[in-house]
Amino acid sequence: MSKLQPVRGTADLLPDVMAQHRLVIDTARRTTARYGFQEMATPIFEFSEVFSRPLGESSDIVTKENYSFADRGGEMLTLRPENTAGVVRAMISGGLTQSLPLKYFYAGPMFRYERPQKGRMRQFHQIGIEYLGPTDALADAEVISAGARLLAELGVLDQCVLHLNSLGDAASRAAYRAALVAFLQADESRLSDDSKRRLAMNPLRILDSKDPGDRDILQSAPQLQDYLNAESKAHFSALTTALDTAGVAWMFDPLLVRGLDYYCHTAFEFVTDALGTQGTVLGGGRYDGLAEMLGGPAVAGVGWAAGIERLAMLAGAKTPTAPTAPKVAVLSTDADADIAAFRLAEMLRDAGIDIDFPTTGSIGKKLKKAARAEIKLAIILGGDELVKNNVQLRNLADGTQSEVMMDDLADVVAAALLAP
Repeated sequence: MSKLQPVRGTADLLPDVMAQHRLVIDTARRTTARYGFQEMATPIFEFSEVFSRPLGESSDIVTKENYSFADRGGEMLTLRPENTAGVVRAMISGGLTQSLPLKYFYAGPMFRYERPQKGRMRQFHQIGIEYLGPTDALADAEVISAGARLLAELGVLDQCVLHLNSLGDAASRAAYRAALVAFLQADESRLSDDSKRRLAMNPLRILDSKDPGDRDILQSAPQLQDYLNAESKAHFSALTTALDTAGVAWMFDPLLVRGLDYYCHTAFEFVTDALGTQGTVLGGGRYDGLAEMLGGPAVAGVGWAAGIERLAMLAGAKTPTAPTAPKVAVLSTDADADIAAFRLAEMLRDAGIDIDFPTTGSIGKKLKKAARAEIKLAIILGGDELVKNNVQLRNLADGTQSEVMMDDLADVVAAALLAP
């Protein structure tokens, strides 16, 4: 190759971008901790069955989007496309089902092989929370409220609309699925190729189709809410009452679904059109059947995930620039003073002062480089200074210079940095 580039769909997180990511992650960590969520992390790759079991071996995500490979021992591994399955796996393999309820927060990279686009990369980064154990609607409300509070803390909640739907329990969903399949089979010849394939394997995912022909057919499709039983309606009513009480605004969205069988009851997304096209910035739902699908006991769960890249883009000017570079440089004038200058730099860092310490070049070049880097103070140390136990302190902004005793240096520098 003539030009070395990052792999398509990946990006380097240079300091300015990293500062934006850090703001999102730190805000999420702080906000979710207010709800009792504790930070944890799972490996970025898992045995492939952790994802293929719940998704289905032939699902679109497994066959088209996962980065899967055989390691040298012949084990099939997959880079995590999302983190919910990994968190639930950690609960099961760690024997934590005896310690329910569990509240976890996570942040890290995920991987999906799809067409890169604005705010969606092949290696992307997510924050998320998982609440494992409770089955009640108040747990759903707490998870959603934590998401709303995070968006408010980032200053972007007013640019988002919370879409909310009930998927019902297993019995309600089975009844609806049968009605939807019967309806779609009558128009099967008009469905897109993807939807024809999903009709046999995962018909609820057809409701997510962006194909114009599919959307036209779905206009008169049966509605899920018409098939909810009394228990499912009560769960949704309790959820919306709690959200209303907390002042979390929402809109009912009957087309918001999750196609996988382990999802139930609550599905939600915070949607914005502030990024050019309408898109989800934070979404999740209840997944009471996932632990059993992974071979564990029946453990309910509810959670959400949010793309760090999209949240950083949405926050825009609210996100910070990278931390400023040091404003103080320690410069040695000759090789005999290098070790003493190094020790001095460490001493000043111990005192809480950020220090730039160039290790090569003449004193003239060091001073020119410090000026270009907009360093305010240069601490110059050479043979004469070693003998006198002092340094030369030069203000690079106005050119003034003075002798300062070593014992006084940290206080003098700290005061000079505070001066206008």
